[in-house]
Amino acid sequence: MSAPVPLRTAGYSFWYGKTQALFDITLDVAPKAVTALIGPSGCGKSTFLRSVNRLQELLPDTRHRGDITLDGASIFAPGVDPVTLRRRVGMVFQKPNPFPKSVFDNVAYGPRVSGTAAEENLPAIVEDALRHAALWDEVKDRLDTPGTSLSGGQQQRLCIARALANEPEILLMDEPCSALDPIATQRIEELIVTLKRDYTIVIVTHNMQQAARVSDHTGLFYLGQLVEFGTTPQIFTSPRDPRTEAYITGRFG
Repeated sequence: MSAPVPLRTAGYSFWYGKTQALFDITLDVAPKAVTALIGPSGCGKSTFLRSVNRLQELLPDTRHRGDITLDGASIFAPGVDPVTLRRRVGMVFQKPNPFPKSVFDNVAYGPRVSGTAAEENLPAIVEDALRHAALWDEVKDRLDTPGTSLSGGQQQRLCIARALANEPEILLMDEPCSALDPIATQRIEELIVTLKRDYTIVIVTHNMQQAARVSDHTGLFYLGQLVEFGTTPQIFTSPRDPRTEAYITGRFG
């Protein structure tokens, strides 16, 4: 019996005003695995990623057609609370964006604001999230210091811990290493591979080597379309679509 699909997109299209950004995207995301989305800038990768937790609808004059389901239920169904959805589907952005609060308060923010955890339980939740984000040993003696005082790589891992504290089912990462140096990038990549034991991860990256290193499945977006999707080895060694081969070999993008 095959594992259930936690995240499924069926015929999903998206518009900014009159401009169509996504065209009929159909995609199944495997559980407890890393799915990488690659493609040139402006091809719809981030628009798709931000659709999964309904961040895109915060922009004016947008609309969609088709459906995205989480555990079989539409994320657009009446009664679905977007805030609750965003706890279930965590997001890590391109630039580290710690709150102007202590390390502890950054990680405790979600459970505290949502009221999902009692105050006396927060220290254990914060420690667990920081351990999952491979940051605990570096900050355990300075939890009261501002999160903004950490290095860039540490700040990004802090943002990952902040997302994990909400106990998400899915973790979305939008170019999480693009603002980091090579050493910090390696730490984040190692972390992503570790996190997939417990989480379903979707990552947008311009770095094809990174996609090859960390992902199990890869999809190529081009001009708002999902051109090809398959296992990462298949996409990189025997792509079926000539556009995929052209992008991977550097002939465009």
